[in-house]
Amino acid sequence: MQQPTSGANQRIARIAAHLHPPTLQGESSGLGRMDCRAKGGSPGFKVAVLGAAGGIGQPLAMLMKINPLVSVLHLYDVVNTPGVTADISHMDTNAVVRGFLGQQQLEDALTGMDIVIIPAGVPRKPGMTRDDLFNINAGIVKTLCEGIAKCCPKAIVNLISNPVNSTVPIAAEVFKKVGTYDPKRLLGVTMLDVVRANTFVAEVLGLDPREVDVPVVGGHAGVTILPLLSQVKPSCSLTPTEIDYLTDRIQNGGTEVVEAKTGAGSATLSMAYAAAKFADACLRGLRGDAGVIECAYVASTVTELPFFASKVRLGRAGIEEIYSLGPLNEYERAGLEKAKKELAGSIQKGVSFVRK
Repeated sequence: MQQPTSGANQRIARIAAHLHPPTLQGESSGLGRMDCRAKGGSPGFKVAVLGAAGGIGQPLAMLMKINPLVSVLHLYDVVNTPGVTADISHMDTNAVVRGFLGQQQLEDALTGMDIVIIPAGVPRKPGMTRDDLFNINAGIVKTLCEGIAKCCPKAIVNLISNPVNSTVPIAAEVFKKVGTYDPKRLLGVTMLDVVRANTFVAEVLGLDPREVDVPVVGGHAGVTILPLLSQVKPSCSLTPTEIDYLTDRIQNGGTEVVEAKTGAGSATLSMAYAAAKFADACLRGLRGDAGVIECAYVASTVTELPFFASKVRLGRAGIEEIYSLGPLNEYERAGLEKAKKELAGSIQKGVSFVRK
Protein backbone atom coordinates (compact mmCIF):
# COMPACT_ATOMS: atom_id res chain seq x y z
CA MET A 1 0.00 0.00 0.00
CA GLN A 2 1.36 3.38 -0.98
CA GLN A 3 2.31 5.63 1.96
CA PRO A 4 0.43 8.94 2.24
CA THR A 5 2.35 11.96 0.99
CA SER A 6 3.14 14.82 3.35
CA GLY A 7 0.36 16.79 1.65
CA ALA A 8 -2.12 14.03 2.37
CA ASN A 9 -0.92 13.87 5.98
CA GLN A 10 -1.53 17.58 6.33
CA ARG A 11 -5.04 17.28 4.92
CA ILE A 12 -5.86 14.43 7.30
CA ALA A 13 -4.51 16.43 10.24
CA ARG A 14 -6.58 19.41 9.15
CA ILE A 15 -9.75 17.29 9.17
CA ALA A 16 -8.88 15.90 12.59
CA ALA A 17 -8.56 19.44 13.91
CA HIS A 18 -12.30 19.89 13.49
CA LEU A 19 -13.03 17.21 16.03
CA HIS A 20 -10.35 17.22 18.70
CA PRO A 21 -8.88 20.06 20.74
CA PRO A 22 -5.12 19.83 21.31
CA THR A 23 -5.33 18.05 24.66
CA LEU A 24 -7.70 15.35 23.39
CA GLN A 25 -5.76 14.16 20.36
CA GLY A 26 -2.64 12.08 20.81
CA GLU A 27 0.25 11.91 18.42
CA SER A 28 0.32 8.11 18.11
CA SER A 29 -0.75 8.29 14.47
CA GLY A 30 2.25 10.39 13.63
CA LEU A 31 -0.03 13.19 12.46
CA GLY A 32 0.08 16.40 14.44
CA ARG A 33 -3.05 18.50 14.86
CA MET A 34 -3.16 21.43 12.48
CA ASP A 35 -4.96 24.71 12.89
CA CYS A 36 -8.05 24.32 10.79
CA ARG A 37 -9.48 27.01 8.54
CA ALA A 38 -12.44 26.58 6.24
CA LYS A 39 -10.89 26.29 2.79
CA GLY A 40 -12.06 29.22 0.71
CA GLY A 41 -14.33 30.37 3.51
CA SER A 42 -15.24 34.00 3.92
CA PRO A 43 -14.09 35.92 6.99
CA GLY A 44 -16.38 35.82 9.98
CA PHE A 45 -16.56 35.84 13.75
CA LYS A 46 -15.53 33.33 16.38
CA VAL A 47 -18.39 32.12 18.56
CA ALA A 48 -18.36 29.82 21.60
CA VAL A 49 -21.39 28.01 22.97
CA LEU A 50 -20.93 27.01 26.62
CA GLY A 51 -23.31 24.19 27.48
CA ALA A 52 -23.38 22.97 23.88
CA ALA A 53 -24.44 19.40 24.67
CA GLY A 54 -27.62 20.41 26.52
CA GLY A 55 -31.22 20.72 25.44
CA ILE A 56 -30.76 24.33 24.32
CA GLY A 57 -27.09 23.99 23.43
CA GLN A 58 -27.43 21.35 20.73
CA PRO A 59 -30.05 23.06 18.53
CA LEU A 60 -28.37 26.41 19.22
CA ALA A 61 -25.02 25.01 18.06
CA MET A 62 -26.68 23.72 14.90
CA LEU A 63 -28.25 27.11 14.18
CA MET A 64 -24.95 28.92 14.76
CA LYS A 65 -23.22 26.49 12.37
CA ILE A 66 -25.71 27.63 9.72
CA ASN A 67 -25.07 31.33 10.34
CA PRO A 68 -22.87 32.69 7.50
CA LEU A 69 -21.30 35.28 9.84
CA VAL A 70 -19.69 32.54 11.98
CA SER A 71 -16.25 31.36 10.83
CA VAL A 72 -15.21 29.37 13.92
CA LEU A 73 -17.63 27.68 16.33
CA HIS A 74 -16.34 26.35 19.66
CA LEU A 75 -18.61 23.91 21.50
CA TYR A 76 -17.96 23.40 25.22
CA ASP A 77 -19.64 21.26 27.83
CA VAL A 78 -18.73 19.01 30.75
CA VAL A 79 -20.21 15.92 29.02
CA ASN A 80 -20.92 14.63 25.51
CA THR A 81 -19.19 17.39 23.55
CA PRO A 82 -17.21 15.07 21.22
CA GLY A 83 -20.40 13.49 19.86
CA VAL A 84 -22.20 16.79 19.36
CA THR A 85 -19.10 18.26 17.70
CA ALA A 86 -18.68 15.30 15.33
CA ASP A 87 -22.35 15.46 14.38
CA ILE A 88 -22.51 19.21 13.72
CA SER A 89 -19.11 19.36 12.02
CA HIS A 90 -20.51 17.28 9.14
CA MET A 91 -22.84 20.11 8.08
CA ASP A 92 -21.65 21.67 4.81
CA THR A 93 -21.52 25.28 5.97
CA ASN A 94 -18.54 27.61 6.33
CA ALA A 95 -18.03 27.55 10.10
CA VAL A 96 -15.24 25.36 11.43
CA VAL A 97 -16.40 23.43 14.51
CA ARG A 98 -14.18 22.40 17.43
CA GLY A 99 -15.25 20.62 20.59
CA PHE A 100 -13.99 21.06 24.15
CA LEU A 101 -14.76 18.73 27.03
CA GLY A 102 -14.56 19.47 30.74
CA GLN A 103 -13.26 22.21 32.99
CA GLN A 104 -9.65 21.57 31.96
CA GLN A 105 -10.48 22.67 28.39
CA LEU A 106 -12.60 25.72 29.19
CA GLU A 107 -9.75 28.16 28.58
CA ASP A 108 -8.96 26.61 25.18
CA ALA A 109 -12.64 26.90 24.27
CA LEU A 110 -12.75 30.60 25.15
CA THR A 111 -9.45 31.95 23.84
CA GLY A 112 -9.93 34.39 20.98
CA MET A 113 -13.74 34.36 20.91
CA ASP A 114 -15.77 37.34 19.67
CA ILE A 115 -19.11 36.18 21.13
CA VAL A 116 -19.74 33.75 23.98
CA ILE A 117 -23.25 32.32 24.33
CA ILE A 118 -24.07 30.66 27.67
CA PRO A 119 -27.05 28.28 27.82
CA ALA A 120 -25.25 26.11 30.43
CA GLY A 121 -27.12 24.96 33.52
CA VAL A 122 -29.99 22.74 34.61
CA PRO A 123 -33.43 23.16 33.00
CA ARG A 124 -36.63 23.96 34.82
CA LYS A 125 -38.87 21.01 35.72
CA PRO A 126 -42.59 20.97 36.61
CA GLY A 127 -43.21 22.79 39.89
CA MET A 128 -39.82 24.54 39.81
CA THR A 129 -39.55 28.29 39.80
CA ARG A 130 -36.58 30.05 38.26
CA ASP A 131 -35.39 30.74 41.79
CA ASP A 132 -35.22 26.99 42.41
CA LEU A 133 -32.53 26.87 39.74
CA PHE A 134 -30.49 29.58 41.37
CA ASN A 135 -28.00 27.71 43.56
CA ILE A 136 -26.94 25.30 40.81
CA ASN A 137 -26.89 27.67 37.85
CA ALA A 138 -25.38 30.59 39.77
CA GLY A 139 -22.24 28.55 40.47
CA ILE A 140 -22.00 27.40 36.85
CA VAL A 141 -22.30 30.95 35.51
CA LYS A 142 -19.72 32.24 37.98
CA THR A 143 -17.16 29.63 36.88
CA LEU A 144 -17.75 30.24 33.18
CA CYS A 145 -17.52 34.02 33.56
CA GLU A 146 -14.21 33.67 35.41
CA GLY A 147 -12.94 31.85 32.32
CA ILE A 148 -14.26 34.57 30.01
CA ALA A 149 -12.59 37.27 32.11
CA LYS A 150 -9.28 35.47 31.76
CA CYS A 151 -9.38 34.31 28.12
CA CYS A 152 -11.62 36.66 26.10
CA PRO A 153 -12.44 39.73 28.22
CA LYS A 154 -13.46 41.74 25.14
CA ALA A 155 -16.02 39.17 23.96
CA ILE A 156 -19.71 39.98 23.82
CA VAL A 157 -21.46 37.69 26.31
CA ASN A 158 -25.01 36.46 25.62
CA LEU A 159 -26.30 35.00 28.89
CA ILE A 160 -29.20 32.55 28.70
CA SER A 161 -28.77 30.53 31.91
CA ASN A 162 -31.72 31.03 34.24
CA PRO A 163 -32.64 32.86 36.33
CA VAL A 164 -31.39 35.58 33.94
CA ASN A 165 -32.62 38.29 36.32
CA SER A 166 -29.93 37.09 38.76
CA THR A 167 -27.26 35.51 36.54
CA VAL A 168 -26.54 38.73 34.62
CA PRO A 169 -25.74 40.57 37.90
CA ILE A 170 -23.58 37.57 38.88
CA ALA A 171 -21.61 37.87 35.64
CA ALA A 172 -21.21 41.62 36.13
CA GLU A 173 -19.84 41.12 39.65
CA VAL A 174 -17.37 38.47 38.45
CA PHE A 175 -16.09 40.81 35.73
CA LYS A 176 -15.90 43.75 38.16
CA LYS A 177 -13.78 41.71 40.57
CA VAL A 178 -11.07 41.18 37.97
CA GLY A 179 -11.39 44.59 36.31
CA THR A 180 -12.74 43.45 32.91
CA TYR A 181 -16.37 44.57 33.26
CA ASP A 182 -17.77 46.35 30.23
CA PRO A 183 -21.55 46.80 30.58
CA LYS A 184 -21.86 47.24 26.81
CA ARG A 185 -20.71 43.66 26.27
CA LEU A 186 -22.89 41.80 28.77
CA LEU A 187 -26.42 41.02 27.61
CA GLY A 188 -29.09 38.85 29.19
CA VAL A 189 -31.03 37.12 26.42
CA THR A 190 -34.76 37.88 26.76
CA MET A 191 -35.44 37.33 23.06
CA LEU A 192 -37.68 34.34 23.77
CA ASP A 193 -40.17 36.66 25.49
CA VAL A 194 -40.20 38.84 22.35
CA VAL A 195 -40.53 35.81 20.06
CA ARG A 196 -43.47 34.52 22.09
CA ALA A 197 -45.07 37.97 22.22
CA ASN A 198 -44.79 38.37 18.45
CA THR A 199 -46.27 34.90 17.92
CA PHE A 200 -49.17 35.21 20.36
CA VAL A 201 -50.13 38.73 19.25
CA ALA A 202 -49.97 37.64 15.60
CA GLU A 203 -52.38 34.79 16.40
CA VAL A 204 -54.89 37.22 17.92
CA LEU A 205 -54.54 39.71 15.05
CA GLY A 206 -54.44 37.10 12.28
CA LEU A 207 -51.04 38.29 11.00
CA ASP A 208 -47.74 36.72 10.02
CA PRO A 209 -45.58 36.78 13.23
CA ARG A 210 -42.65 38.04 11.16
CA GLU A 211 -44.62 41.24 10.52
CA VAL A 212 -45.27 41.86 14.24
CA ASP A 213 -42.94 43.65 16.67
CA VAL A 214 -43.80 43.69 20.37
CA PRO A 215 -41.38 45.42 22.77
CA VAL A 216 -40.96 43.31 25.93
CA VAL A 217 -39.25 45.05 28.84
CA GLY A 218 -38.39 44.40 32.50
CA GLY A 219 -36.84 41.02 33.13
CA HIS A 220 -37.09 37.37 32.16
CA ALA A 221 -39.37 35.67 34.70
CA GLY A 222 -43.08 35.84 35.47
CA VAL A 223 -44.37 39.32 36.31
CA THR A 224 -40.99 40.87 35.47
CA ILE A 225 -41.81 40.15 31.80
CA LEU A 226 -43.74 43.20 30.64
CA PRO A 227 -45.01 43.23 27.03
CA LEU A 228 -45.78 46.77 25.91
CA LEU A 229 -48.89 45.94 23.93
CA SER A 230 -49.70 49.62 23.44
CA GLN A 231 -46.56 49.86 21.28
CA VAL A 232 -47.20 46.87 19.00
CA LYS A 233 -46.20 47.35 15.36
CA PRO A 234 -48.20 47.38 13.18
CA SER A 235 -50.40 49.61 15.31
CA CYS A 236 -53.51 47.81 16.51
CA SER A 237 -56.33 48.08 19.01
CA LEU A 238 -56.59 45.26 21.55
CA THR A 239 -59.50 44.83 23.96
CA PRO A 240 -58.85 44.68 27.74
CA THR A 241 -59.68 40.96 27.62
CA GLU A 242 -57.14 40.38 24.84
CA ILE A 243 -54.52 42.39 26.73
CA ASP A 244 -55.05 40.34 29.90
CA TYR A 245 -54.91 37.07 27.95
CA LEU A 246 -51.80 38.03 25.99
CA THR A 247 -49.90 39.46 28.96
CA ASP A 248 -50.59 36.36 31.05
CA ARG A 249 -49.60 33.97 28.25
CA ILE A 250 -46.39 35.85 27.45
CA GLN A 251 -45.40 35.96 31.12
CA ASN A 252 -46.13 32.25 31.60
CA GLY A 253 -44.97 30.91 28.25
CA GLY A 254 -42.13 29.00 29.89
CA THR A 255 -44.46 27.29 32.32
CA GLU A 256 -46.77 26.39 29.44
CA VAL A 257 -43.94 24.45 27.79
CA VAL A 258 -42.67 22.86 31.03
CA GLU A 259 -46.13 21.54 31.83
CA ALA A 260 -46.77 20.36 28.26
CA LYS A 261 -43.53 18.35 28.32
CA THR A 262 -44.65 16.70 31.60
CA GLY A 263 -41.24 16.45 33.17
CA ALA A 264 -39.32 15.84 29.94
CA GLY A 265 -37.79 19.31 29.76
CA SER A 266 -38.37 23.01 29.35
CA ALA A 267 -38.40 25.40 26.39
CA THR A 268 -35.33 24.24 24.49
CA LEU A 269 -36.12 24.49 20.78
CA SER A 270 -37.86 27.87 20.90
CA MET A 271 -35.12 29.14 23.25
CA ALA A 272 -32.42 27.96 20.86
CA TYR A 273 -34.21 29.72 17.99
CA ALA A 274 -34.51 32.93 20.01
CA ALA A 275 -30.87 32.74 21.17
CA ALA A 276 -29.66 32.21 17.60
CA LYS A 277 -31.79 35.14 16.41
CA PHE A 278 -30.31 37.37 19.12
CA ALA A 279 -26.74 36.17 18.46
CA ASP A 280 -27.24 36.98 14.78
CA ALA A 281 -28.25 40.52 15.76
CA CYS A 282 -25.05 40.83 17.82
CA LEU A 283 -22.99 39.52 14.89
CA ARG A 284 -24.59 42.00 12.50
CA GLY A 285 -23.82 44.74 15.01
CA LEU A 286 -20.19 43.61 15.19
CA ARG A 287 -20.05 43.67 11.39
CA GLY A 288 -21.15 47.31 11.48
CA ASP A 289 -24.71 46.99 10.21
CA ALA A 290 -26.87 50.01 11.01
CA GLY A 291 -30.16 49.96 12.89
CA VAL A 292 -29.78 46.61 14.68
CA ILE A 293 -32.27 46.98 17.55
CA GLU A 294 -33.44 44.21 19.88
CA CYS A 295 -34.66 43.86 23.47
CA ALA A 296 -32.14 42.62 26.06
CA TYR A 297 -31.59 42.60 29.83
CA VAL A 298 -28.64 44.92 30.43
CA ALA A 299 -27.01 47.37 32.82
CA SER A 300 -29.35 50.32 32.50
CA THR A 301 -30.43 53.73 33.75
CA VAL A 302 -33.88 53.47 32.14
CA THR A 303 -35.28 52.86 35.65
CA GLU A 304 -33.77 53.19 39.11
CA LEU A 305 -32.72 49.51 38.94
CA PRO A 306 -29.15 48.66 37.90
CA PHE A 307 -30.36 46.09 35.33
CA PHE A 308 -33.44 46.22 33.14
CA ALA A 309 -34.59 44.84 29.79
CA SER A 310 -35.51 47.29 27.07
CA LYS A 311 -34.70 47.96 23.43
CA VAL A 312 -31.00 48.41 22.70
CA ARG A 313 -29.09 49.26 19.55
CA LEU A 314 -26.23 46.88 18.84
CA GLY A 315 -22.97 47.76 17.12
CA ARG A 316 -19.24 47.12 16.99
CA ALA A 317 -18.84 47.87 20.71
CA GLY A 318 -21.80 45.73 21.75
CA ILE A 319 -24.57 47.94 23.13
CA GLU A 320 -24.35 51.37 21.51
CA GLU A 321 -27.62 52.86 22.72
CA ILE A 322 -30.28 51.97 25.28
CA TYR A 323 -33.77 53.23 24.54
CA SER A 324 -36.31 54.58 27.03
CA LEU A 325 -39.59 52.77 27.55
CA GLY A 326 -41.66 55.33 25.66
CA PRO A 327 -45.25 56.21 26.60
CA LEU A 328 -46.92 53.62 28.83
CA ASN A 329 -50.64 53.29 29.47
CA GLU A 330 -52.10 52.81 32.95
CA TYR A 331 -52.11 49.01 32.66
CA GLU A 332 -48.42 48.98 31.71
CA ARG A 333 -47.43 51.44 34.43
CA ALA A 334 -49.02 49.15 37.02
CA GLY A 335 -47.21 46.19 35.49
CA LEU A 336 -43.93 48.09 35.57
CA GLU A 337 -44.20 48.67 39.33
CA LYS A 338 -44.81 44.94 39.91
CA ALA A 339 -41.90 44.05 37.65
CA LYS A 340 -39.48 46.44 39.37
CA LYS A 341 -40.37 45.15 42.83
CA GLU A 342 -39.68 41.55 41.81
CA LEU A 343 -36.56 42.46 39.83
CA ALA A 344 -34.93 44.34 42.70
CA GLY A 345 -34.82 41.21 44.84
CA SER A 346 -33.51 39.03 42.00
CA ILE A 347 -30.72 41.49 41.20
CA GLN A 348 -29.65 41.73 44.83
CA LYS A 349 -29.65 37.94 45.09
CA GLY A 350 -27.18 37.71 42.21
CA VAL A 351 -24.91 40.45 43.55
CA SER A 352 -24.88 38.90 47.04
CA PHE A 353 -23.96 35.48 45.63
CA VAL A 354 -20.63 36.80 44.34
CA ARG A 355 -19.90 39.25 47.14
CA LYS A 356 -20.57 36.88 50.05
